[in-house]
Amino acid sequence: MIIGLTNPAARYLTASSYAAMRGPRPDDFDTNPATPNAGQPTPTYPAGGRKKAVGVRPWLELCSSGQTKMMEAGKHSIMRQTGLPARDLRILDPLLSYPSTVLGRERAIVINLEHIKAIITAQEVLLLNSKDPSVSPFIDELQRRILCHHHATKPQEEENYEGEAHTRMDPRQGESGTPQFFGDQGSEGKKDAKQSFENQDGSKVLPFEFVALEACLEAASSSLESEAVRLELEAHPALDKLTSKISTLNLERVRQIKSRLVAITGRVQKVRDELEHLLDDDEDMAEMYLTDKLAQKLENSLPPEFALDANRDESYLRTNDLLMSAHSALSRNSRGTHTSSTRSAMTHKFDVEELEMLLEAYFVQIDGTLNKLSTLREYVDDTEDYINIMLDDKQNHLLQMGVMLTTATLVMSAFIAVAGVFGMNINIELFKDDVAGPAKFKWTVIGGIAGSVFLYVGAIGWCKHKRLLE
Repeated sequence: MIIGLTNPAARYLTASSYAAMRGPRPDDFDTNPATPNAGQPTPTYPAGGRKKAVGVRPWLELCSSGQTKMMEAGKHSIMRQTGLPARDLRILDPLLSYPSTVLGRERAIVINLEHIKAIITAQEVLLLNSKDPSVSPFIDELQRRILCHHHATKPQEEENYEGEAHTRMDPRQGESGTPQFFGDQGSEGKKDAKQSFENQDGSKVLPFEFVALEACLEAASSSLESEAVRLELEAHPALDKLTSKISTLNLERVRQIKSRLVAITGRVQKVRDELEHLLDDDEDMAEMYLTDKLAQKLENSLPPEFALDANRDESYLRTNDLLMSAHSALSRNSRGTHTSSTRSAMTHKFDVEELEMLLEAYFVQIDGTLNKLSTLREYVDDTEDYINIMLDDKQNHLLQMGVMLTTATLVMSAFIAVAGVFGMNINIELFKDDVAGPAKFKWTVIGGIAGSVFLYVGAIGWCKHKRLLE
């Protein structure tokens, strides 16, 4: 802006205005070597001391070596460390109610399953609610699995380092000492790299993120299954007691059990739907291969002179040291976060069969729990139907009794009407003692009663004939 001005006075005024606008610099203050910060503007804090950062929460960090560390980090710090957007972190917010969710992102996996709220990366697991007593068993189990995974992969990495020299160079070297590479050795190196994560018995070792994901899925499914079993044990006696005796207390107990059943069924259904969604989408499953994506990024970031060695022997990409260095480099170089719609350009290259088999196993377990709850729900519905039938039967008996009593009342009303007629102040021979006498009065009363009974029996017989009464 200043260079384009041709007038010296305007240039001088503009520079002065610019200096006034930018404010004082640290060089403008008088500094003392003994107090180097004396020239810096002193920040002011409230009277209560330094203000604590907003959104800082305690996180439990479990490294790939099995070590644990408690740290307090804010939302922005976690976003820089994991590359997650703020929208994904809100899923783990304990103040917000989000359903069970499993999200695969570029550098992390977000887990929100029941009481487990975690972020899984290629080298660590961050737990949010680690102080919850219900999470303590899960932390112990997760740490045990991580240690087993660390011990299983460490000897293989040492063997890969020892065999790296044999796979890269031929014993016959040139006069200059330059190692000679051969195509058959490169193919053997790739084959060894593919089999580098296998145990001695031939079973394949899962990547770190899948070990942590499996622990989360197992803890969530086990928790839901235990709640379902406990509810089933409470429901059957209560329902049987209700069928034997219908009372207000028994009905209240069954109502509470049914409310719990509906809540647990909804939670299990949500977990099942989430696993089914992952199994139906290969891209979402490919996003969860964090170790392979990190290794491929590290391979792509190598200089050209090391590209041949990387292609010859890919087993070294699995080592923890290189992964940690790549993870830290990516964390430092990351200036932004990826949205939920961001897809990795390399996801289509990964075979998702391994993760698919893992998810299918827990999908079957969750589906079995859902079937068990559905069976219990059907049992509750059958009991309700049986109770309704019993109540309807009792209501029918009460209605029949009401019909019989109403008919009897009608007949008695007719007899009372006859007695009222005879009670009038009239002169008839029946009231004269010298003509009728007490005998005719008795026969009149007996005849009226017999007529009333005959009318009642006839009315009841007609109702049964019409199937109005049983």
